[in-house]
Amino acid sequence: MEEKFIRNIFYYKNYYLDFFATLKPEVKKKFNWTLKLIATLDRVPERYFQHMTGSSGLFEIRVEVGSNIYRAFSFFDKGQLVIVLNSFQKKSQKTPKKEIELAEKLKKQYFDEKEKQ
Repeated sequence: MEEKFIRNIFYYKNYYLDFFATLKPEVKKKFNWTLKLIATLDRVPERYFQHMTGSSGLFEIRVEVGSNIYRAFSFFDKGQLVIVLNSFQKKSQKTPKKEIELAEKLKKQYFDEKEKQ
């Protein structure tokens, strides 16, 4: 059966792709599977894609492989366009503040650049 994509995924600059290149094959596979869920499912389970409370519309892409936890930040542009930003391996319960701040900065940069075009 042909999968129907309801959202497009766009990688802003190389933040996510550079991180992705460093991952083990099984983690890459899980990230790709999770991104496919986000692109094709009408309602993505929060376990994989969750709005970040207290942010300016950031979403967290959540991937777990074994006992390792990975996160990628993203946001929506024009409804069905998901922009993927920075990513990291989560080492503690709380998401590092510097990663959230970087995601907010990149989101602003994205819209500033878009406005200039």
